[in-house]
Amino acid sequence: MGFLTRFLVFLSLFTGLVSGFALQKLPLIQFDEGYTQLFGDQNLFVHRDGKSVRLTLDERTGSGFVSNDIYLHGFFSSFIKLPADYSAGVVIAFYLSNGDLYEKNHDEIDFEFLGNIRGKEWRIQTNIYGNGSTHLGREERYNLWFDPTEEFHQYSILWSLSHIIFYVDNVPIREVKRTASMGGDFPAKPMSLYATIWDGSKWATDGGKYGVNYKYAPYVTQFTDLILHGCAVDPTEKFPSCEDEAVESLRLASEITSSQRKQMENFRRKHMTYSYCYDHMRYKVVLLSECVLNPAEAKRLRVYDPVTFGGIPRGHRRGKHRSRSRLARTESI
Repeated sequence: MGFLTRFLVFLSLFTGLVSGFALQKLPLIQFDEGYTQLFGDQNLFVHRDGKSVRLTLDERTGSGFVSNDIYLHGFFSSFIKLPADYSAGVVIAFYLSNGDLYEKNHDEIDFEFLGNIRGKEWRIQTNIYGNGSTHLGREERYNLWFDPTEEFHQYSILWSLSHIIFYVDNVPIREVKRTASMGGDFPAKPMSLYATIWDGSKWATDGGKYGVNYKYAPYVTQFTDLILHGCAVDPTEKFPSCEDEAVESLRLASEITSSQRKQMENFRRKHMTYSYCYDHMRYKVVLLSECVLNPAEAKRLRVYDPVTFGGIPRGHRRGKHRSRSRLARTESI
């Protein structure tokens, strides 16, 4: 596929996003065309349809995959089904990172799914890092309005020059706006897309109180209907960039409509259980500059227990990539 054709596909995608965010019309990508196994040997299984992937965690290892290309902004999505029953200590991550290219000053945009003991629900955590600012966590945590183990649900990340938006089933749940005061803390360097399952016993459930119990293994999570669209760049270029039209299309796509904003506010009021902006234990003197405090929200979040965090293991950010100079081929739904 030539550059002009790839660019027109990219541009039409984000034009579609602006006009109603019709996710069901976006092109899907076959696993072998867009991704490479990262680790896990036989714990990664690609289904016969070529678009569905199963990741497994057992006593030996977890598993994961990584995009072939590296992107400077874009839209990244998958339908995911999480393991049922006892899942304490299990972490499933769907995220963008460049830790393999910039070990000391990497960027990251995370969806992390945190398992729980039997009878308690999975939780979602979102976070961003920029330029190695891992000491300044911008985590938020949420419950869901459905059981993510019963069927597939869609989780998406929109990353533009000025915004990062996290979506669940096409509902925006978090918007991060780039501000001048954030400086390099806003992710701005090209990143790959990753998906992994691993043992986070030390922190993921009640601060490490409950770890992975391999009596209930294997833990299996499934990904399908993968959407991998963005501005693919060559990381060896000194100043990789996107075409002006693509940048503008992403900017327009990141403008949340009034109805979407109402959905997001409703979700956050009902389901958010933690926000770094109200964590006075971590930020005792000055909160991060982009935080706008809401007294009612602060009061509501005080009822939840203190939160413990852990990072994605360093070894999960390394993978051998194929060509980064092309967009992966796609097929229409």
